[in-house]
Amino acid sequence: MEERLDVILDSIRDIKGKNIVRLDLRKLDDRPAEFFFICEGESTTQVRAIAENVQKRMKQELGEYTKNTTGSRPANWVCLDYFDTVVHVFYPETRAYYQIEDLWSDGVATQYETL
Repeated sequence: MEERLDVILDSIRDIKGKNIVRLDLRKLDDRPAEFFFICEGESTTQVRAIAENVQKRMKQELGEYTKNTTGSRPANWVCLDYFDTVVHVFYPETRAYYQIEDLWSDGVATQYETL
């Protein structure tokens, strides 16, 4: 699991994802996954690029494919479902609107600096 989380974080950072948060949901009874990664890109092109990089590296390095990928066109929000880990890549205004961190505020949040 730690290797998966590291690859996801590094994949987001590769494309200069901003405001990266990992939510540990394992102690919640009604959790949809064990972990959420939430980040944002400064443009819809960057949002799409971050999501594509996560998918590419997960496939190449761990042999893992998404169970489901959803996203809007233009890419205001892309959601990558790896069953026990879900990656949300947002455009800033879309992230503010949905407030995923607030919805799952009972989880343990870890914020990461942008490198």
